[in-house]
Amino acid sequence: MSNENPSEEKQLVRGLSLIDATTIVVGSMIGSGIFIVSAESSRLVGSPGWLLATWLIAGVMTMCGALCLGEVAAMMPRAGGPYVFLSEAYSPGVGFLFGWAQFLVVQTGTIAAVAVAFANFSGVIFPSISGSSFLVSPVIIGNYAFSLSTQQLVAILLIVLLTFVNTRGLKLGKLIQNSFTFTKASALLGLVVLGLFVGWNAGGAAFTSDWWNPTANGWRIEAVQPAASTAGVFAFWLVLGRAMTGPLFAQSAWNNVTFTAGEVENPQRNLPRALFIGCALVVALYILANLAYVVTLPLNEIQNAANNRVGTALMQHIFGPPGAMIMAIAIMISTFGCNNGLILAGARVYYAMARDRLFFSSLATTNKFHVPAVALAAQGVWASLLVLPRTVTYNAGSSEPVFGNVYTQLLEYIVSVELVFGALAVFAVVVLRYRRPEIERPYKAWGYPFAPMIFVVLSIVLVINLAYLAFATSGIGYLIAISGIPVYFLWRSRRNVIE
Repeated sequence: MSNENPSEEKQLVRGLSLIDATTIVVGSMIGSGIFIVSAESSRLVGSPGWLLATWLIAGVMTMCGALCLGEVAAMMPRAGGPYVFLSEAYSPGVGFLFGWAQFLVVQTGTIAAVAVAFANFSGVIFPSISGSSFLVSPVIIGNYAFSLSTQQLVAILLIVLLTFVNTRGLKLGKLIQNSFTFTKASALLGLVVLGLFVGWNAGGAAFTSDWWNPTANGWRIEAVQPAASTAGVFAFWLVLGRAMTGPLFAQSAWNNVTFTAGEVENPQRNLPRALFIGCALVVALYILANLAYVVTLPLNEIQNAANNRVGTALMQHIFGPPGAMIMAIAIMISTFGCNNGLILAGARVYYAMARDRLFFSSLATTNKFHVPAVALAAQGVWASLLVLPRTVTYNAGSSEPVFGNVYTQLLEYIVSVELVFGALAVFAVVVLRYRRPEIERPYKAWGYPFAPMIFVVLSIVLVINLAYLAFATSGIGYLIAISGIPVYFLWRSRRNVIE
């Protein structure tokens, strides 16, 4: 039985080598998160040891997921990745809900968040790029507002540029991906080396704070997460789960290479290898980067880094004011390359859905460069719209609104939904071994059945945790995914009529 889709192969070109596939894994994972999210995580857990633990647990989950998804990707190397796996293991409806969530919030929301981060750090170099420099003043609707600032405009222009570039063909898209991935991986490695060998000092969090006792560092659960205080002895573990939101987001998108499976050369061999090599490299760099933070900076400087820019704080500690400029350039390179990978890969999911006649038929087409240009454009338009919302808060005793961005909210929308579909996709390894034992398996998951069990159990625990502590934001993410149920039946009935 062939696992190829002949009609798909006529349109997509297998032009991604093992190196190209690996750079998609690495490039899609390394964005702005590693330089930012440790500030919030350290505030929540209150000690350097537990901060490193959040990254280590997230890394274990990532590696277990990569080991498992490599098996199903090698079995069914078609465009769409988990959309294909979920449809085969469970039902087309489950696969559709994955694709629907990817389009509405997961992939496009990540693209929007990373674009905003790019624009945010551009403002360090070009002060006119600011979230408070409005081209269209905010229109407040409840706790949110819609506006167009110079920062938002730059974020949208980045999405438009990279979308256009990727419509020009796989060769150009992968050239940009490879170039920026090698550059930013080297920059992150440089930060690690500087932190561990130059910045290391006795005033760092690792030397001046209690590693495993947050209360000894002035931490109080009532201050960092009041909702968890009702959980008694489980309170800290709930907060630890909440603190993993950032690390999980920073390590998300590791599965994006499976979206492009229809364009990978020798996918039975290269997909599992790319997943393992890429994820192992990023997980190692992330843990080392956080170790560099805690041996260089005092805990309070990690927790209170300006605008959560922990990476910038480390560089300023070593180089002084020029360090902020160096870090801004490094993060701009990182987020530029990250968004290219996200944009390149994401459109393949909607393309696959449309080819199954479960999405707009125009998205099933490819252009003269053999890429799904319409799917890329649709993704780009929606991601650009997600840049426009702003959060609205008020300082105590003031009626003047303070406008933020939806970066943190997008993280919680994305991580909650992604954990559910990630667990289903990983568990598909188990399901398909029973349901489809006859399919050839060029690669069998290392650590089976422990790897899928670890990933699924941790995912379930974190989903329950986020539902308890952040119901408003995680609940919205679930509602967005569930909203696809009536849409699926509509598309299915439409397909049946056509047939």
